Parts: sequence; C-alpha cells; structure tokens
Amino acid sequence: MTLFVKFDFNAVCKKVLEDQLNQLNIKHKVVSFGEVEFLETISKEQMDQLADGLSEYGIEIIENQKTVLVQKIKDCITEMVFSEDAPNVKSSVYLAEKLNHSYGYLSNLFSEVTYTSIENYIILQKIEYTKQLIINSKLSLTEIAYKLNYSSVAHLSTQFKNTTGITPSAFQRIITKRREIAQKNS
Repeated sequence: MTLFVKFDFNAVCKKVLEDQLNQLNIKHKVVSFGEVEFLETISKEQMDQLADGLSEYGIEIIENQKTVLVQKIKDCITEMVFSEDAPNVKSSVYLAEKLNHSYGYLSNLFSEVTYTSIENYIILQKIEYTKQLIINSKLSLTEIAYKLNYSSVAHLSTQFKNTTGITPSAFQRIITKRREIAQKNS
C-alpha cells in the first residue's frame, strides 16, 4: 500500500520550532516565519540544545546578517508561490515592498550568497509547487498555470521541462501509472 500525503512545510517548521522552544522552557514570541524573539536571556547551553534539537529536522539557526536576509527572501518567495491567493504583482515589487530594500540590492545579495538568481529560485519553487499540485489535486495544467501566474500553459510546460527534464503531462502520466501499480499491489 502507498500513502500519499499533503503537507504545509511552513506549518511543519513552525510546529517543530514551537515544540523545541517549549521543551526547553524558553519564553519566546514568533515574530514571523523563520523569526523568533526571545522574551528572556537564554544561556549558551540552551542555544546549543535548541540548535541540536532543530538540526534533527534539517532546521538551522542563522547568525550572519546577510544569510538572515537571504533566508527572509527565500521565505517571502515560498510564501508568495505557495499561497492560496498568490499576489498578482511582479515578484520584484513584492519582495522590495515586503523586505524594505531595493530589488537590486536583494537580487545582488541573493546571487552573492546562493550563487543563483532570485528569478531562478522562484522558478524552482513554482515547479516544486506544480509537482505537488499535480500529485495532490485535481487541477488541470491550465488551472495550475493560472494559479501560479504563468502567462500560458506553454510557458509553464517550458519551465517545467527545462527544470525537470520532462513535461508536466509526462509527469502526470508517471504519477497516474504509479498510482495504478500501487492500487494493483494493495
């Protein structure tokens, strides 16, 4: 038997973070996704325990200011792409307004730290979301393209193929075939 699950990784990360902080009795306030304010001074030992506990889930504490801003850019992109009602503005405008920096500065910093462009990162996130929607929803490719603000299904298909090596239609067929095989074997 095969089990397919759908999850919101923002919610999962927030839950893990809350659980780890509560387990260590650290008084805190979650300021925004990926940002926590401590309401009391915490010891180096507590910080090390928190870092160890979070690392089990692939979550790391960021201390470098450039890296913090890059993580905020990634979080905003994830929020923008995976949101149920994605903002219908250019990503450059969205990021500049959300993070209070010029897009040029954000773009240069992102490239310097990650060795890729913001635009490429957005495409990767959109393709990941497209895969999730193909697997977990009954949306057509036209509906998915519209939901992710693509100008056409052809544009989505081109980016999907350039990123994954196969078309979204081929990906759909693979998922359908896997489900048929899983049902026969259960």
